[in-house]
Amino acid sequence: MMNARRSQLLKIIFALFAVNSLTLFLYFSLHHHQPHQRNSSGYLKPPPSADVLPGRHYLKPWPILPSYLPWNQNPNVTFRSCEAYFGNGFTRRVDVLRSAVGSPAPGWFRCLYSETLRSSVCEGGSIRMVPERVRMSVGGEAIEAVIGRGEEEELPDFEYGAFEVLGVEKKRRRLVGREFLDMYVPQNDIGKHTMRGLIGSIRVVNEKEFICDQTVLEETWKALFSSVRYAKNFSGPVCFRHAVFVPLGYETPLFKGLSEEIDCRGASAHDLWKKPDNKKIARLSEFGEMIRAAFDFPVNRHSAEKPASGHNVLFVRREDYLAHPRHAGKVESRLSNEQEVFDALQIWANNHLECKVNLVNGLFAHMPLKEQVRSIQEASFIVGAHGAGLTHIVSATPQTVILEIISSYFRRPHFQLIAQWKGLEYHAINLEGSHVRPDVVIDRLNRIMKSLGC
Repeated sequence: MMNARRSQLLKIIFALFAVNSLTLFLYFSLHHHQPHQRNSSGYLKPPPSADVLPGRHYLKPWPILPSYLPWNQNPNVTFRSCEAYFGNGFTRRVDVLRSAVGSPAPGWFRCLYSETLRSSVCEGGSIRMVPERVRMSVGGEAIEAVIGRGEEEELPDFEYGAFEVLGVEKKRRRLVGREFLDMYVPQNDIGKHTMRGLIGSIRVVNEKEFICDQTVLEETWKALFSSVRYAKNFSGPVCFRHAVFVPLGYETPLFKGLSEEIDCRGASAHDLWKKPDNKKIARLSEFGEMIRAAFDFPVNRHSAEKPASGHNVLFVRREDYLAHPRHAGKVESRLSNEQEVFDALQIWANNHLECKVNLVNGLFAHMPLKEQVRSIQEASFIVGAHGAGLTHIVSATPQTVILEIISSYFRRPHFQLIAQWKGLEYHAINLEGSHVRPDVVIDRLNRIMKSLGC
């Protein structure tokens, strides 16, 4: 199961990135007019009136992030600019259901549409989920039982009324129609658009029908980083004071970048403060710093975060695993001679005379997440086969060099794009098949290190 989870890490990180972007946008757009203070440790403190402001919640205190740039709502974000792709590009606000002050029904719903990503972030208040109207696979089955299962069978179906929002209407009605969905949650090239199906299922009901077995009031931080609970695991209707519906992973820059050019380069927020540039971005570095700060690692732009005892070369390992059921259950290997390569690198590191090299065995499947992030943060060089473990480079510090070994069976530019958007130096070894000669890897590392004066 541990290996299976690792194979899902890439999708989880993309989802977290989208939710993180939304959370920061909402937080700062709601609070930008309030004067913030910092305590003696440099952490943001809520304004004095925070305890009397309904519906506003203050989460874990954050240190000053070096890559932070404001997330204030700005309707003038340039179309297809880096900020439009990675920052607050959701600028067209559409109020679907308003809740008037003093209304007996506090339900509301709105969407924020991005022209660049052609998708929306939607949110609402007084939302009710009815799990019995959400049909999806059971989950937890043995791999043999689901081999050959199609994607359509795995994704959820939302019946009319799967989600409801509290309104004042005497008769229930559909919240939005097809015209709205085509405009703000378009199908695009997605075969089964589950978020479109979810929003299309929402109906407006009155308070007599709005009955809840449970109420979810989790703080965002706990919901994001502590646990995941699926709709099928609730036994009855659940009410949410505030619910956020984010775009699918297929509608994020990482997947858009597979079919369209996103000409952005990573840069420091400090430089962008001085000289804004639509072709440069610090948002991925900001997200990586949030992950490091979550585990109490330093994020000071001026601190020395690499070990003083030489250069750490992190070799991100993969283990063979039973692939997704649609791949017929065969064992897939991104690097068929990974152990041979690691052993050769160990000998190379032990005999490297020009400067000290520490080879780090990145067995992420057997490491706590905090130790995974630590190993990324302390690495001068990150080497690995194309796979979910390399997603961690979002937390890599500046000056880290990436060397990706790419099997001909998995030739996709995901990690090249992440490195580009973070401003990291990136190199690739493209294979014919899944076998690489260890001397080829060592030669490439030697050339990289020599260019850095080592």
